[in-house]
Amino acid sequence: MPLNPAQWQKALAGDSLRPVYLLAGEELLVLEAADALRAQARRLGYNEREVLDVGNHFDWDDLARAAAGMSLFATRRLLDLRLPTGRPGTEGAKAINEFCANPPPDVTLLITATDWSNKHEGAWTKNLDAAGALVVFNAPKPHEWAAWVGARLASRGLSATPDAAALLAERVEGNLLAAAQEIDKLVVLHSGGASRIDAAEMENLVADSARYDAFKLTDAAFAGDGGRALHILAGLRDEGDELIALMGWLVNQLQLALRLANARDFAAQARAERLWPAREQLFRKALRRAPREHWLQCLARAARIDRMAKGREAGEPWLEAERLIAAIAEPRAASALA
Repeated sequence: MPLNPAQWQKALAGDSLRPVYLLAGEELLVLEAADALRAQARRLGYNEREVLDVGNHFDWDDLARAAAGMSLFATRRLLDLRLPTGRPGTEGAKAINEFCANPPPDVTLLITATDWSNKHEGAWTKNLDAAGALVVFNAPKPHEWAAWVGARLASRGLSATPDAAALLAERVEGNLLAAAQEIDKLVVLHSGGASRIDAAEMENLVADSARYDAFKLTDAAFAGDGGRALHILAGLRDEGDELIALMGWLVNQLQLALRLANARDFAAQARAERLWPAREQLFRKALRRAPREHWLQCLARAARIDRMAKGREAGEPWLEAERLIAAIAEPRAASALA
């Protein structure tokens, strides 16, 4: 049976590694679990690591060759197989099955998959689970968020009242990455403070990232949710945010959209940009709504707004920013770029 995250922590604390692991699910949680396993491998004498990135033209024979290869220093080896889609295909499933049937001594295979559901499971996952361990990391359900926040705070040496944990959970709107970032900030901001964070202190320490920040703004715009994006933009303005910094981030995201639009292989480019699966889908859908020329126009408009905000060109930069956001969200609103 697949291990749950709590069982995974106990299994990782042992004095040996299993022949094979598959860590699948939410990207943040998978990457952190993989980092923990690599650290444990180093402690146990796995001094060599070989990374295998599974792309469109990956040769699955490379897995067998890596497994059969001799160590240069007669040490244990870790094979780090990155399988973002969670789908090895027929050849990949065969190669993984063969490894699980006869794992080499002193070699551990770590497979990570950041796109995962029950539909990904098959005979290969059952064989892998029998030979090693399959761990699925799901995002917390809505009613589990406050407990998750409390547990993560505790793992960073902090504690919070139930009201404070619930407040942070509400602020991050179920965004794992935002929650992790806010908790990391709390570690720094709370240094030397009271032993337990209450709701009032949490209110003061945590930015309202669920409502008004540049990341939420661009995500809403590229998702096509113009109403929400404009609402966030108005909130940023009301809170006194500098438009110059905001435009810097918006230009960055438009440049990213153009690189993805120009790429021959969207998935490969998304991996090169280290996009989380959710953001990859966000841009994939946005680029379907408009051709490359539209994103070039948006980028040119953003550069002009940046000059306005810096006083180098006449105009109303916040008004122009509203028009640009509307055009990103709804490319057919051609008048926004007039």
